[in-house]
Amino acid sequence: MSREAHGYGGHGSSLRDLPRLRSARRGRESSWDRSGGNRDHLVLEPGSAATVCDLRGAGCITHIWITVAPVARRAPTTREREEMLRRVVLRMTWDDAPGPSVLTPLGDFFGVGHARATNFASLPLQMSPEDGRGFNCFFPMPFASAARIEVESEMVEEELSFYYYVDYERYDHLEDGLGRFHACWHRENPTAGVVRGDEDNEEFLYGGVNLDGAANYVILEAEGRGHYVGCVLNLLSLRSGDEFDWYGEGDDMIFIDGEGFPPSLHGTGTEDYFNTAWCPTQTYSAPYHGITLAGGENWGGPISLYRFHVEDPVMFERSIRVTIEHGHANKRSDDVSSVAYWYQSLPHLPLGLAPVEERLPRPLET
Repeated sequence: MSREAHGYGGHGSSLRDLPRLRSARRGRESSWDRSGGNRDHLVLEPGSAATVCDLRGAGCITHIWITVAPVARRAPTTREREEMLRRVVLRMTWDDAPGPSVLTPLGDFFGVGHARATNFASLPLQMSPEDGRGFNCFFPMPFASAARIEVESEMVEEELSFYYYVDYERYDHLEDGLGRFHACWHRENPTAGVVRGDEDNEEFLYGGVNLDGAANYVILEAEGRGHYVGCVLNLLSLRSGDEFDWYGEGDDMIFIDGEGFPPSLHGTGTEDYFNTAWCPTQTYSAPYHGITLAGGENWGGPISLYRFHVEDPVMFERSIRVTIEHGHANKRSDDVSSVAYWYQSLPHLPLGLAPVEERLPRPLET
């Protein structure tokens, strides 16, 4: 390694910083056809896994692009094809740690839940045309000695064509003070709500109290030193009938370093935490927040939202617990899932992922 490729560096990534000369060496791992032909993809057999990259030394992954599709693309759509983005698992491990720091379904990691893809653009994540099937991630992922990215297909019948780029920089060393990138998936299906009883709809949606946050939906629970940088939250209403079914009265509550109630960061409602307002019904994407799936009529269909703390990361020295109510006072019993993104020092709490049967999206009534 040349002496110029000395480390991560103090430069930023703004347009103003682009003229600053940098000392690093670029590299890329991709699925290009080593025979020189045009079969520029891996074939993932049902139940198989593949290593996307296995880098040694110090560096930082700067961009990941992925697209995936059934090998037999012209075959009729099946339930398994509709589940594909929850049946493919993404793992990332830094510095030969004993367990992965990223462990999520593929589609959810790139910003949309429910095994859906749709066009949207945020600063760190994008799904690009055609129909959101070009997945992009720009979260920086530094590593001191090793970086390994793996994918696993839990399809039962379908072979998958898997295309990818992993762009990175190589350094002579990685300086101290850089956290490792993490992401984890969680689902409660359904959340533990309350029996409505004889309450009218307004009282059910807006009544009750929550003065401890103990029953909130948990987006992230981590220990160590780091900072939380955002999440994707997915909801599907499990209520029936034609009554007004707004989902978004659940307050966000973030507990830092074991603090009690009320936490330092206590919000006012789901749509407020995601920087929208007044029961939004529209899709929208901005650099740090958006609604990729709006739910349709009376919010009865799949909903997916994102909020990234790029300018306002939530720091923690010992622990963090990122939560949100599932309906005001945790009254709603819905299908809720999420991906949390954060940086922290190693080691981290072990990450788990529900078995494939518990990850699959619910069939929608037609």
